[in-house]
Amino acid sequence: MCGIAGVVDPTHRLSEETLQRTIVKMTDTLEHRGPDSHGTWIAPDKGVALGHRRLAIRELSPLGHQPMVSASGRYVLVYNGEIYSYADMAQELESAGVSFRGSSDTEVLLEACATWGVPKTLARLIGMFAFALFDQQDNVLWCARDRIGIKPFYWTMQNGVFLFGSEIKALCAYDGWHPALDRDAVASFTRFGYVPAPRTIYKDVYKLEPGHLLKLPLGGEPEIAPFWVAQDVVLQGLSERKAQPKREEELLEELEALLQEAVRCRLVADVPVGAFLSGGIDSSLIAALMVEQSATTVRTFSIGFADQEYNEAPYAASVARHLGTQHTELYAEAADALRLVEELPRWYDEPFSDSSQIPTMLVCALSREHVTVALSGDGGDELFAGYNRYQWAKHCRTLSHLPCASSLAHLLRSGACGQVCRLGTRAFPRFSPAQLPHKLRKVADVLELPEEEAIYRDIVSLWKRPELLVSRASEIQTLLWDKSLKEHIPDFCDRMQFLDLRTYLPDDILTKVDRASMRVALEARVPFLDHRVVECSWRLPFSMKLRHQTTKWALRALLYQRVPKALMDRPKMGFGIPLHAWLRGPLRSWADSLLDEKLLQQQGIFDPSLVRTTWTAHLDGRDEGYRLWNILTFQSWLQEHPHVSL
Repeated sequence: MCGIAGVVDPTHRLSEETLQRTIVKMTDTLEHRGPDSHGTWIAPDKGVALGHRRLAIRELSPLGHQPMVSASGRYVLVYNGEIYSYADMAQELESAGVSFRGSSDTEVLLEACATWGVPKTLARLIGMFAFALFDQQDNVLWCARDRIGIKPFYWTMQNGVFLFGSEIKALCAYDGWHPALDRDAVASFTRFGYVPAPRTIYKDVYKLEPGHLLKLPLGGEPEIAPFWVAQDVVLQGLSERKAQPKREEELLEELEALLQEAVRCRLVADVPVGAFLSGGIDSSLIAALMVEQSATTVRTFSIGFADQEYNEAPYAASVARHLGTQHTELYAEAADALRLVEELPRWYDEPFSDSSQIPTMLVCALSREHVTVALSGDGGDELFAGYNRYQWAKHCRTLSHLPCASSLAHLLRSGACGQVCRLGTRAFPRFSPAQLPHKLRKVADVLELPEEEAIYRDIVSLWKRPELLVSRASEIQTLLWDKSLKEHIPDFCDRMQFLDLRTYLPDDILTKVDRASMRVALEARVPFLDHRVVECSWRLPFSMKLRHQTTKWALRALLYQRVPKALMDRPKMGFGIPLHAWLRGPLRSWADSLLDEKLLQQQGIFDPSLVRTTWTAHLDGRDEGYRLWNILTFQSWLQEHPHVSL
C-alpha cells in the first residue's frame, strides 16, 4: 500500500527545480502511507512530475521501487493498491514474450498496460487500486480507481496545472492553490456525514469516482468515463436471478467458493497478515476462512470498551477461541479515544463524521504493532442486507399506509417511555438497547414520508433540512434524488442496496478504513469487495439476504458451518462509541468551545440558533450526539485548516 501524487504542467510555467520541489512536498505529506521508501520521476520538457511513498508488501527489494518505468521506457507508473490477479497476468504476459525484472504486482500492472493498453488491462484486474500512468510517446496521463472505491484518488485543475494525490493534503502542498470552501458540499456533508463523490469540501477539487478512468492529454481537459458500471452489474444480477433461478444450495456453494478464493489471494504477502475480529458475522466469517487456508496461526485483533453497550470484545474473544486464532485485544479507556479526537481533521482531510472512525483507528493501531496487512469484513452489510434499515424500512413502508400512522409516529417519538422501548425491542429485536431511542425516532420520521426515495434519504440523513442549517448553500443532488432508478430497480430493498454500494460504502465506510489504516501504515484488505463476490451477491434472491428478521442469511449459513450459532446469535451492535455520554462528559468543554455562538456567527456557515438549540437539548437529555458530532467534526476541521477561504 502506498501514497501517490503528481503534477502535470503543460504550460511550462513551473521550472524543473519547482517541479522537483513541488512533487517532493506533495509526497512528503503522504509519508504515513508509505514509510519504507520514496521516489520521484520528472520530465521537465513535458512538465510532468510523479511521486510515490512506498509501504512494501510484496517484492521488498528495490525492484519494487516506484515510480516505475516500463521495459520499453515509454510508460511511467505510480500505483497504490494490490492486484491479486498479478500471477495469472504475469504468466499470460510471459507467454507473449514479456520479461520481468522482479516479482512485484506493480511491474505486472505496468507491463500489462504497455502490452494490452489501459482499458483492456483494467478489465483483467482483480484487486484494489488507484494509479496514474504516463505515456511519454502519446503524451497522455491515464488515471484509474478500482471498481468499488477501496483506494482513494483526488484531483484538481489549478490555472492549467493538473494535480492528483491519494489524499487532499498532497494537493494542499502545491503553492499555486488557494483552497476555497464549497458551501454546497458543506450542506451535503451535514446530511450524510461525508461529502458525496465526485465533490469534495473544496471548490474545484474532485474525487475520481469508483470504477472510473480519467484520460488527460497534455494541454487538454480531463476526460472521465466508467470502465465498470455498478448499475449494469446490478441489472445483470437481477436478470439472472429472475430468468435462471438456482437452488439455494447451489448458490451458497458458488458464494462460498468465491469467498474462499477472495480470502486466499488476499493472504499472499511478504509481510505478516492478520485480521480485524469484532465477533460479528462478517469479520468472523473472514477469520474462519483465513484459518482454513492459512499455513500458520492466524492473528486477530479487537478493541473493547468499559461501557458494555459498546463492547464487542468478549464476543470476539469467544470466536477467536473457537477458531484457534492468536488473539490480541485492547480495552481502550475513554482517554485513549479522546486523544484521537483532535487528530481527526489531520487524517481525514475533509470533514467526516462517522464516529466509528475512532474505534477503527484504535484497532488499526493495535494491529500494526503485530502485522502489516489486516483483512476486514467491510462490505458484508451492504452486499448481504446487514443493516437494520433493510428490514425496518419494509415495515415502515407498510405501516405508513395505515390510518393510524401519524399517531404511531407520535408514540414512537416519545421513545423515552419505557413501554414504547419495550415494544420496540420486541418489534426490532436486533436493535442494540443503547441505540433504541434514536432508532425509534428515525422510524417515526419515516412513517410520515410519502415516497420510497424520501424514506431512504431520511434513513441516511443526519440533518434532514441542510438548507435551514447552512447559509448560502444549495445541496448537491446525488443518486438519492434520481427517481428513474425505480424504473430499473423496482424493489425498494434492492434499490437501497444499490445506493449503499454507490454512495455510503465508498464515501463513508471505505474512506474511514483507508485513512484509519494508512495513518499507521497498515494495509487493509476487504475480501467481500472482490468484484466477483459483489457480482455474485446480486444473483442471490433477496430472501437469501434478509429472511424474516434474520439479516445476512447467506453469510450466516456459511458461518454456522464453521462457528456455533450460539456464539453469533445476538443483536447487531455496530462499531461505535458512547458518543452521547462523552459529549455530556469528557468532551463537553471541547464541544462547547467549537459550538460557541459568537464563533458560529463570525464564521457565517451554520445557523447559530439552530446549532445552539440542538446542543442545549442534548445537554438536557435528548440524544442529539450524531447530529452534533457532524457539526463538531466540521468545526474541528475548519480550525485545523484556517487557510480555507470561506
